[in-house]
Amino acid sequence: MNPALALARPEIRGIKPYSHAAWLPSLTRLHANEAPWRPAGDATAAGLNRYPEPQPAALVERLAGLYAVPAGNVLVARGSDEAIDVLSRIYLTAGADAILQCTPTFGMYQVAAHIQGAAVVEIPLRRAHGWALDPEQLLGAWKPHVKIIYLCSPNNPTGNLLDLAALEAVVRALDGRAIVVIDEAYIEWSDRASLSAWLPRFSTLAILRTLSKAHALAGARIGALLGPAEMIQLARRVIPPYSLAQPTIEAALRALEPQEVAASRARMAALLEEREYVRGRLANSPLVERVWPSDANFLLIDCRDADRFMRSSVAGGTIVRDLRANPALPGSLRISIGTRKENDALLNSLEAA
Repeated sequence: MNPALALARPEIRGIKPYSHAAWLPSLTRLHANEAPWRPAGDATAAGLNRYPEPQPAALVERLAGLYAVPAGNVLVARGSDEAIDVLSRIYLTAGADAILQCTPTFGMYQVAAHIQGAAVVEIPLRRAHGWALDPEQLLGAWKPHVKIIYLCSPNNPTGNLLDLAALEAVVRALDGRAIVVIDEAYIEWSDRASLSAWLPRFSTLAILRTLSKAHALAGARIGALLGPAEMIQLARRVIPPYSLAQPTIEAALRALEPQEVAASRARMAALLEEREYVRGRLANSPLVERVWPSDANFLLIDCRDADRFMRSSVAGGTIVRDLRANPALPGSLRISIGTRKENDALLNSLEAA
């Protein structure tokens, strides 16, 4: 049996998916119990009175082109969060299985695991080495009941890319034995190509992508799970049939027009310059002890006085992310890079503190 199938819960392998109304847009729809009129203010092309196309073919094709993978290797989801939830439902048996994550990292991995009734194994990133991944420690902690390993690169909230050789060591060692998920939510902000090119080499590798960051569609909620065709087929059985709203589908298709993709890339380049501007001013602030290197659209800082920093930020009309509840980040804050006006509002408030 294909490894991506063999690792799945038996009841998921045998599940019969929901049978949605046939998608035949050339015909008048009298088969889906929809209202025949549009609501007031409906500006969508397809009409909000109609159910949207499940896994819309045009959007799947557009994302497949953007991410350079076959369409059969793409699941479109409501952000990466839904893709994480779907993977949890497919591979984690409540009370028996676990995920492994490298901390500090994105909080939804463990939330989705706990919702599914699974345990969480944590391996710390090596702070003294720039939040580096230790593949030997990770592989030493892995056991057969650990079905999913999450590796966020660039990592949230530390901002760093994980070492390529370390990633490959983990993926290679666990191929066919566990689902290794590389979360590339911030990859567009780095100088590294996506690891989606590895998908043909490894049978249980999955990649998470999103339009929320680089394509400025956080409010639309569009993410993608890239993986083996067998994994994607299972995921399409598990994901709700109409999970993507029609305005979201149309917004994503507009954002993925060639001219819009080119414009997004130009904006990203400008924002990276802005990140370095913010880094320089933060490094000179008496409230800041350290500004960590970043391959993302945010900066992690260690503060000499985080409470004062937060108060000054709010007084200046901005808010930053307080990470101090995480034991690995006792004095740390995370700052998203905004426009020059927004960034200056924060930075000037610190100088006035």
